[in-house]
Amino acid sequence: MLDIVKRDKLISKLNDDFVWDVVIIGGGASGLGAALESVTRGYKTLLLEQYDYTTGTSSRSTKLVHGGVRYLAQGDISLVLEALKERGLLLQNAPHLVTNKKFLIPTYSWWYKPFYTIGLTMYDLLARDLSFGKSIPFSKETTLLKMPSLIKKGLTGSVLYHDGQFDDARLGLNLAQSILEKGGVTLNYFKVNGLIKENGRVNGVLAVDQETGEEYNIRSKSVLNATGVFVDSILKEDNADSKDVVMASQGVHLVIDKEFLNSEYAIMIPKTSDGRILFAVPWHDKVILGTTDIPKEKALIEPLATDGEIDFILETAGRYLEKAPTRADVKSVFAGLRPLAATDEGVDGKTKEISRSHKILVSNSGLVSIIGGKWTTYRQMGEDVINKLAKVNGLEDKESITEHLKIHGYKEGVDFDDPLFFYGSDREKILDLVKSNPEFGDYVSERLRIIKAQVVFAVRNEMAVKVIDVLARRTRALFLDAKESVVMAEEVAKIMAEELGKDDVWKKKEIDFFKEISKSYILN
Repeated sequence: MLDIVKRDKLISKLNDDFVWDVVIIGGGASGLGAALESVTRGYKTLLLEQYDYTTGTSSRSTKLVHGGVRYLAQGDISLVLEALKERGLLLQNAPHLVTNKKFLIPTYSWWYKPFYTIGLTMYDLLARDLSFGKSIPFSKETTLLKMPSLIKKGLTGSVLYHDGQFDDARLGLNLAQSILEKGGVTLNYFKVNGLIKENGRVNGVLAVDQETGEEYNIRSKSVLNATGVFVDSILKEDNADSKDVVMASQGVHLVIDKEFLNSEYAIMIPKTSDGRILFAVPWHDKVILGTTDIPKEKALIEPLATDGEIDFILETAGRYLEKAPTRADVKSVFAGLRPLAATDEGVDGKTKEISRSHKILVSNSGLVSIIGGKWTTYRQMGEDVINKLAKVNGLEDKESITEHLKIHGYKEGVDFDDPLFFYGSDREKILDLVKSNPEFGDYVSERLRIIKAQVVFAVRNEMAVKVIDVLARRTRALFLDAKESVVMAEEVAKIMAEELGKDDVWKKKEIDFFKEISKSYILN
């Protein structure tokens, strides 16, 4: 079990004489998956993330662990097979975070029901012994019993199918904790500013601690570029003439109150006006609506949702829900950028047609880069890229053991109605904090059921450095209710300052920074 994590102790391992086997740049899904794959093979592994773990795309997903019904419709059977297998493994390896979610596809035409039933039956068959459940057609009456919030006029029924749901940022954090437990080192707020080369080969990185400004020369036998939409910047650091290999696609999500669904079932709308799929999914006592798919030229760590994207999601949801959500009902809006492999076909803006399969690139310098992919297949991505990296850089060939590796926090039979469920086996540590100091049981937000002990635990055990780490990713307050998270910021800053030994200047700076970031999550 992971004890209190001391940042200084981890940084002390970055001495000039030590040579790592693998240095990974990027603390999102692909970087964390690769780091866990690497360290469990026995390689000396270091992961550096310039912000916090999963700050970018990897905390801004639709929160689904899925095979990809849309990919099946596109005929990408190999990707669906891979994702369905990994979906099943994730449920086995992180049952405190991953759950079997029932989805309904409402049908408003007589032939849709048999059409989707046939397709989803194939989806079930492809999952084989890792199936989450059988797809079943429902009558109109049964559909309305399961989902009374649907528009009744023209409804002919629905098709039930099963997929997975999870908490993306929490999984990312648990992967980082697993890496530490296995003997690796992960550091957030550590920015790689350059690559170290010898005879044209990459053999290390230049990095700076964003908290102190101290610089480090870090030697390594191999370097992996797993920086998502920022992959091209590292490739250009390696070779100024490198062509762009990533095409960014923006996905926007809206969060509304659960009353709009009034059901534990989720909705999948299979054909929107732009040809995408739209989901309405219960999550943490709210409902997520999304997503969009808009090409973006510039990679940003905090991309902004456009009015067009917001209106499109609300309008589409309103065509299916009796109580149509409006802008005033949106508790939070968040946007993320998918790092898709750039293709000639992708330049026309049809990013929804680009495969989400991952791609591995090897530079002449030995730098290995990974692009594309999705959360569901993070483990397979890690296995594939470490296989390639080891071969390219002459590391000892070792077998993967991650297929059945339990992730930190693993706990079976969690109560998903418990506000602390996502801590898994760490839930008892939160309760122990309350026993040690009853004040830690007080609410920071009664509305979101977040207590002071969670903030303390985030600093001591979950590598939280800034207020936004706690409010956006250790808890999901910013994503669940952005206005409420702003109210919480001052109290969170106060608790963190006491834990970290920070002064009032630090508190004001952190609160101001968080309030500025939160503006893009709030619809006025």
